[in-house]
Amino acid sequence: MKRVSQVIVRKRLVTVFLVGMVIFMVIAGRLGYVQFVLSDFLINKAEESWSRDITFEPERGKILDANGEVLVGNQSAPTVMVVPRQIKDPKATAEQLAQILNMSEEKAYKHVTKKISIEKIHPEGRKISEEQAEAIQSLAMPGVYIAEDSERYYPHGAFLSHVLGFSGIDNQGLLGLEAYYDDQLKGEKGALSFFSDAKGKRMPDMADTYTPPVDGENLQLTIDYRVQSIVERELDLAQAKYNPDGAVAIVVDPKTGKVVAMASRPNFDPANYQEVKPSVYNRNLPVWSTYEPGSTFKIITLAAALEENKVDLEKDQFFDSGAVKVDGATLHCWKRGGHGSESFLEVVQNSCNPGFVELGQRLGKDKLFEYIDRFGFGQKTGIDLEGEGKGILFNPDKIGAVEQATTAFGQGVSVTPIQQVMAVAAAVNGGYYYEPYVRQAWLDPLTGKVLDKNEPKLQRRVISEETSKKVREALESVVAQGTGRGAYVEGYRVGGKTGTAQKVGPDGKYMTDNHIVSFIGFAPANDPQLVVYLAIDNPKNTVQFGGVVAAPIVGSIMGDSLRTLGVKPSKDGLEKEYAWPEEPLVEVPNVTGMEKKDLTQMLADLKVDASGKGDKVITQAPAAGVKVKSGSTIRVFLGN
Repeated sequence: MKRVSQVIVRKRLVTVFLVGMVIFMVIAGRLGYVQFVLSDFLINKAEESWSRDITFEPERGKILDANGEVLVGNQSAPTVMVVPRQIKDPKATAEQLAQILNMSEEKAYKHVTKKISIEKIHPEGRKISEEQAEAIQSLAMPGVYIAEDSERYYPHGAFLSHVLGFSGIDNQGLLGLEAYYDDQLKGEKGALSFFSDAKGKRMPDMADTYTPPVDGENLQLTIDYRVQSIVERELDLAQAKYNPDGAVAIVVDPKTGKVVAMASRPNFDPANYQEVKPSVYNRNLPVWSTYEPGSTFKIITLAAALEENKVDLEKDQFFDSGAVKVDGATLHCWKRGGHGSESFLEVVQNSCNPGFVELGQRLGKDKLFEYIDRFGFGQKTGIDLEGEGKGILFNPDKIGAVEQATTAFGQGVSVTPIQQVMAVAAAVNGGYYYEPYVRQAWLDPLTGKVLDKNEPKLQRRVISEETSKKVREALESVVAQGTGRGAYVEGYRVGGKTGTAQKVGPDGKYMTDNHIVSFIGFAPANDPQLVVYLAIDNPKNTVQFGGVVAAPIVGSIMGDSLRTLGVKPSKDGLEKEYAWPEEPLVEVPNVTGMEKKDLTQMLADLKVDASGKGDKVITQAPAAGVKVKSGSTIRVFLGN
């Protein structure tokens, strides 16, 4: 009996030992797993519970023009952050912060006593001035920190405002390019991390860690600051002269689709966008607005008729009585009594509505609307800007003879300015339809190196080179000899087309004495480098015709832009036919080397401003051959 008990005891001891070994192995394994496998994870978790982060906002990428001019930059705007548990005297701290930040002591006290690890003082402590930041730092208040931050800076004010847009207080893009390309402009946040215990006191044995922010990439645009400045100037002058309800201007490179300039009125200062109504900054009119194009749309009908061999502009004749009847409806020409007998080239020059009704009928409904679709109407162009419209075309099932006729001269359809520009660009550049764009490249913010470059996107061929050449020649004659003479630029070959479109009122009827007058031009006419579109909505105290209001403005934009871009003048174009009360320009003669006494006779139509001592002309300005207005002053320097 005694022997049996010893065996049982021994077995029990072995069992206990084995169970103990198993438990020990489990514990050892768990400790090993925690030590070697979970250690980094647990340490990170512990550090996270101890860690307090002061965030550092990245600098948003700058926005530059095509030549590197800064259109949108950044300026320092620090932010105040507090760690409430580190603040030793909340009342005194609140008083000092309230005084510097121009806020109530009560509100400041709520911030510094809030039960939170880190508190941003918002909005008074956001984007503060350097002077305010220095004042806070000089007081060395425990628990009060200044985080480096920045805000957008628009060095040119309202310049290009609708395209650029603006960003919010948290550096997030809200409108325009700032919003469209926000992901690449905003960069990545950085932080200064320090460690504190449960009571919020800093742990002196643990070093602070700093993760630098990654700045956003710089955005380079196709916009040329010089051309944009010219457009902005002309719109300001038009606004002052005509007090319009609105205005739109676009300049594009027809060979690539690059947008060289874009502006509209009314505009706003992106730094102070809150000061205007949302309807002003929410609508980028060149891509958003839709309206009847008027006669500028006739370019599409002309191109289609030429491409389909439906007309010979010089040989085919048309008689304009002033109106034409279509399916019981009477469609009038803008000129009361009509233009009489004319060639179809003169139909284009005179912007004769009945003549274009005839071209539309020769094309037929299907062909006319096929070309309208080819030229991009009724669909978005794909430009990289927010809020683009599609325009409105007739429902194909509801197009009758009248709708076909009115469409042929630009009435009854609704298009956007950017659609018109790109369609005309395709009509004059050899027949190639490009997608418009404003982003030229992404640049490294530190080195300026090109990270990604945008390339022209050819969408389709719409007409042949031969047809495009005929369109260019016809439209050049419009500027030299027709309704677009106001856009003529001495020394350059300019082509274009006027437009005067009626507006539809709230009652669905056309308004009287309230038109959108426009002009679309291109130059040089034999090798277009620029296409310029301008529309003025309801100009006051003037005759509301595109040729009277819009054409001269486009002429100024075109002439100054071509000279600014270094495009050489040409003398092989059509001479302008002057109509009363216009006066022909006077060509400056070569008077260099001439005797002083002979100047008065040689410069009979010009004034002379002479300087220097002597009897002979040494130099003159302007140079010989330049054409100027009668009565202009010619400066000469006299010597021996």
